[in-house]
Amino acid sequence: MHSYDFNLVGEKLTALRTGSLFWEEMGILCVSDLHLGKTHRLNRIGAGALPPYENIDTLKRLQEDIHNTNPSCVICLGDSFDDPLAERSLSTNEVDSLKILQKGRDWIWISGNHDPYISCKYGNYLSSFSKSAITFRHIALRGENGEISGHYHPKISVKLSKATVVRACFIADQNKIIMPAYGTYTGGMSVRSDEIKELVDPDAIVMLTGKKIRAIPYSSCF
Repeated sequence: MHSYDFNLVGEKLTALRTGSLFWEEMGILCVSDLHLGKTHRLNRIGAGALPPYENIDTLKRLQEDIHNTNPSCVICLGDSFDDPLAERSLSTNEVDSLKILQKGRDWIWISGNHDPYISCKYGNYLSSFSKSAITFRHIALRGENGEISGHYHPKISVKLSKATVVRACFIADQNKIIMPAYGTYTGGMSVRSDEIKELVDPDAIVMLTGKKIRAIPYSSCF
């Protein structure tokens, strides 16, 4: 199964196996935590020597999701760039690819803790954005209804068939969704962590990304 339909405050949403979220009625495709330029930042500060391919891989997957859903609006839910210098490190080909994706559609950048800018050369940043009964922001607020956020990079370790796998995942209850990180070189926080448990209800569902998207009860993760 390549997608999973569910409801948030009465709105039908579709989680895609890639880690993006599609709101068909509004023509909105949402992704979170691209962390473009992470390799550049880590190499710059001497914290690692990763191959410099994550930008192209992340943008290629986003291109496929845009091609498959044809959204009128794309929302990047914060931490789209790993820091200001990383943003400016994109190659000419990467910048061209991003601008092609933006062409002909609205593109909303939400500020994150890695990219709390007023604006950037790819468009203006907002602290949050609301449509109908749903608000998009980077970091979830406790007690908020109709909220889609990112930041925590939720992941889960589960046994599938005979193997234990670790997958990035969505976690959603009736009032909020925490998105998986979309970027190729992003890590993650277990959905079993206290930080995530404090934000979502016990009856939440977890949707694993990967070759197929799988939905499991949050309660089964413990």
